[in-house]
Amino acid sequence: MKSLVSENLLKAYVTGIAWERVHLFLDVKIEFSEKADKSTPLDFYAVNLFYETMLHFKAEQTGEATYRLHANVTNRGDKSCMPTGTYRIFVCQGDYKLADCEADVSVVSQMEEMSRNFLYGGMGKVYTVTFYVEEGGENLPFRFRALASSRTGIDFPRTPGYFRSCHPIKNFIKCYLGSSVVLRRAYGFFSLFPHKKRTILFLTEHSTVLKSNLKAVYERMIARGMDQEYRLIVSARTGAAEPQPKISWIKLMKKLAASDLIFIDDHVPVFDKIKLKERTKVVQLWHAGAGFKSSGYSRWGHMGCPGPSSCHRQYQYGIAGSRNIAPFFSEVWGINDELVLPTGMPRMDEYLDEAHKKKKTEELYKEYPMCKGKKVMLFAPTYRGMNQTVAYYPYEMIDFDRLYRECGDEYVVLFKAHPWVNNTLKIPKKYKDKFLDVKNYPDINDLFYITDLLITDYSSNIFEYSLMQKPMMFFAYDKIQYSFSRGFHRDYEEAAPGKVCYTFEELMDAFAARDFEYEKVEQYMKHHFDYIDSNASDRVIDWIVLDQLPEDIRAKIEAEKADMERTLSLNFTPELIGEEVDTRAVMMGKSIKAEEKREENDA
Repeated sequence: MKSLVSENLLKAYVTGIAWERVHLFLDVKIEFSEKADKSTPLDFYAVNLFYETMLHFKAEQTGEATYRLHANVTNRGDKSCMPTGTYRIFVCQGDYKLADCEADVSVVSQMEEMSRNFLYGGMGKVYTVTFYVEEGGENLPFRFRALASSRTGIDFPRTPGYFRSCHPIKNFIKCYLGSSVVLRRAYGFFSLFPHKKRTILFLTEHSTVLKSNLKAVYERMIARGMDQEYRLIVSARTGAAEPQPKISWIKLMKKLAASDLIFIDDHVPVFDKIKLKERTKVVQLWHAGAGFKSSGYSRWGHMGCPGPSSCHRQYQYGIAGSRNIAPFFSEVWGINDELVLPTGMPRMDEYLDEAHKKKKTEELYKEYPMCKGKKVMLFAPTYRGMNQTVAYYPYEMIDFDRLYRECGDEYVVLFKAHPWVNNTLKIPKKYKDKFLDVKNYPDINDLFYITDLLITDYSSNIFEYSLMQKPMMFFAYDKIQYSFSRGFHRDYEEAAPGKVCYTFEELMDAFAARDFEYEKVEQYMKHHFDYIDSNASDRVIDWIVLDQLPEDIRAKIEAEKADMERTLSLNFTPELIGEEVDTRAVMMGKSIKAEEKREENDA
């Protein structure tokens, strides 16, 4: 990178700092000199103390001389967090470096407040982003530091790590004979054996049978006769929630080692521990359409979020219902937007099939005769609690007497709890002619065929239900608490396709007035679906298995890959361009790196 800094063609000042979950935004003001080129766009790079380029900011020109920079700290463009380091921001134009960003006086007071700590690892580890002004000069050089850390207590005088443990033998067994090491070695051993036919593994760690998107793609490949060309294998366990026998783990390692392509449907904890071979591609066919609650990296800093290195980093692709909502999923998985393919949800192929709809509707009226000739309200909220073990729903929030009265002779109510909910709904005998608990019914999508009004809260079931083009309402009595513990990846009130109520009384008043705000449903459908058909499974197979990606998507993927490669190859070292080396910065960098090395050794 050639330098024109000494020519003072422009000055750059950071005037604002903002966060949106894991997304960092910096507002930059440019002061051009008379001889500056104002027509060519500017680029902004984060460069560490060793003059290594680590990030190319996405920059939007917001005015004649203002830019807004954007970076996702959990994914700088190559499925990795912003590396630990201290950074300056260089302003460039083509192959020329023009300026080092300074802090505007107005932003200096915000720096401490806008610094962030993202807790992870059971709240025992932290990733921090800290802003400051470099000292020792007449101006205000803008700097920020990223750091992943796990040590919170340091003894004095310092005791080397190998003396800290009271049980060195146990530590040796844990470190060298522990489950993670054994699994990696087993996987490595099985990887030594060649296999002739291309192998595709359908893997779930959340069920003993294939369900949802996995089931739909698997069955469609069989229907297309692709099991003759490919070896299709299945691994269906509940390893994410329950201990598994050793033989089950050995079988899983053997299947993983033999696989060229792995389809998964949710988080796979073992992928947090094992790095798959380069030839093996992982594709996330996540079951959720698009709700509100944050998960994965979109809830970084909240209990239960992933660490900087996780299962998600190994995805080649994920899928979504439309290009508009791809950023919701890419944020969750910490991958680039263009790697989330808008194929639609394979599980909805059957859901949208008219013959299937007719068959299931007849079956449901036979199973639940109270629904025939009535309008059906489906009460289907998500769970509360941190995980499957402690999941529940507070049914005491429901005024059953008021709900019963409001139903009149027109409505009956089906209660469908989230599968994880452990507490049982007890319906008093006096309400049983209108209320029915259908928690054990296997597929909520089938229930949507006979539902006239859906009442939910933060669940992604609104994605499928919206295609029925019927009204829905939202009972969000704990929105503030839920937002704090789980987080939302978009504004709840704006995104909810229906009436939002915060008390049960408010919900019943809106229901009595038939105030559903139905117009939001049509807006939701337009935004969330690129295709409304029964061909999503075929698109997954064609685009991913047969590598027939649409050319515009392939071009975007290649462009992002090329930009990342170019960014990492840029050289800002002053020695190569005749500038004076910032010796103090380099020495500081060496000192920090040495200290980090000591911390790693002690840990």
